[in-house]
Amino acid sequence: MKKLLFSALISSLLIGVVGCGSSGSGSSSNTAAPAPAPAPAPTEQKTEQNLLDKVKAEGKLVIGTEGTYSPFTYHDQSGKLTGYDVEVISEVAKRLGVEPVFQETQWDAMFAGLDSKRFDVVANQVGIRPDRQEKYDFSAPYTVSTAVLVTHKDNNTVTGFDSIKGLKAGQTLTSNLTDIAKQNGADIVAVEGFNQAIDLLVSKRVDITINDGLSLLDFLKQKPDTPIKIVAKHPDVAKNGFLFRKGSTELVEAVNQALDDMSKDGTLLKISEKWFGEDVSK
Repeated sequence: MKKLLFSALISSLLIGVVGCGSSGSGSSSNTAAPAPAPAPAPTEQKTEQNLLDKVKAEGKLVIGTEGTYSPFTYHDQSGKLTGYDVEVISEVAKRLGVEPVFQETQWDAMFAGLDSKRFDVVANQVGIRPDRQEKYDFSAPYTVSTAVLVTHKDNNTVTGFDSIKGLKAGQTLTSNLTDIAKQNGADIVAVEGFNQAIDLLVSKRVDITINDGLSLLDFLKQKPDTPIKIVAKHPDVAKNGFLFRKGSTELVEAVNQALDDMSKDGTLLKISEKWFGEDVSK
């Protein structure tokens, strides 16, 4: 009997030891060091989106223009923005598959607006000049024009560009037309645009203005009783193109392709004849 009790006691002790061993083994697995976290995937370097891709992604081409420079960019009697430049760049935008969105600003603020990325392109009869080409990109020319010297009908002393030295010339400050006035010795009176220059000339607060010949012909056609006259034409022909920030290569190429297609299929000629009665694109 004692032997049986002793054997039972030993069996109980062995079962208890085995039970403690199992429990300890479970605890050990719970406190094991966690597996190392997977290494983060290498970050991809983002390349800057070129302007053409940006324009197409947003579905719009933002265009800087004056809106006060007839017949290129102005408001008709209903208040709608229209004009030769407006129609040409709108057709270009259509061929790019995007919407033309116009931002109107004064001429002398146009370049700053482009620099600050307020718009993607300027459509406002911008003369293609070497000094501008150093800082900006240009499209192919879409207008060829001649500068003209304009004075009041009562003025009989101004006969040509060589007779404007010391006279007051109403000009926008950054125009290539202003450069012609400076080169011939005129004193520049700053104006905001074409209409203000004509107003100052009519009221005799300036003696002359040098402006685009096509604009003057259109203005005189619309308002033939205005007391101004064209005295002389400048010998140099000005080529005008759309203006872009430097490095807008892909967008410029796409715009040039659209202009080339418009020239080949007669669209550019049609727009030109609508506004001027002749081809002014070349």
